[in-house]
Amino acid sequence: MANNNSGTNRMEVPQAREAMERFKMEVASEIGVPLKQGYNGDLTSAQNGSVGGEMVRQMIKKQEESMSGGQM
Repeated sequence: MANNNSGTNRMEVPQAREAMERFKMEVASEIGVPLKQGYNGDLTSAQNGSVGGEMVRQMIKKQEESMSGGQM
């Protein structure tokens, strides 16, 4: 399936947008990145990337737990 997004932040499930925003803010807080609503151009690429990376790690962990029947 080709994706011609050209770098946009299209959600696969648009109804999840608010939950993903809350999750992003929660993860940023957990790892000490001062992320705020709106403009975050004052943050470094490393700071922003660490939030996305941690989100992915947590989502993968949750999926693995789900797939293993929660027996991790």
